[in-house]
Amino acid sequence: MTHDAVIYDLDGTLVRLAVDWETVTSDVATVLRERDVEPEGRDLWEMLTLSSETGHRDAVEAAITDHERTGAYESERLALADGLPHSVPVGVCSLNAEEACRAALAVHDLDSYVGPVVGRDTVESPKPDPKGLLAIAEEIGVDPEAAVFVGDSKSDATAAQRAGMAFEWASEFDQARYRA
Repeated sequence: MTHDAVIYDLDGTLVRLAVDWETVTSDVATVLRERDVEPEGRDLWEMLTLSSETGHRDAVEAAITDHERTGAYESERLALADGLPHSVPVGVCSLNAEEACRAALAVHDLDSYVGPVVGRDTVESPKPDPKGLLAIAEEIGVDPEAAVFVGDSKSDATAAQRAGMAFEWASEFDQARYRA
């Protein structure tokens, strides 16, 4: 089946950001401790939630985005990126910051093939909340049921299901039917 739009996850799907997530986690913990918030035992995404609850989201976002931005410029282009452009509209919905997504797309000359880009900081609630996918479908002008979301994580699959979209694993997605 061919869909009316293709929405991709970014990191691990079209590119691989050069980010050491352990270092990011450590840096975010430091940002919180500097603000008298103890992050003990929390992973990165739990600390991001904690930062919202304690009023330090902007500082934590800045720390994460700095790493992602650098990682975007040093990112690796993945095989699915070579299948662009498509004959249908394309969007990107990622847990990475929108700025980092756009930088990675530009570094690999993919930005002209991709329309809307939604990062974790673009919408109120990031994946697996479906808001980002629904925003892209609306901007492209397609019903969610007519789009496919291509990703590499369970969170991606959950977001697609919640949005009412088809989902395909990046490792199994056949782009041939969408080539321009």
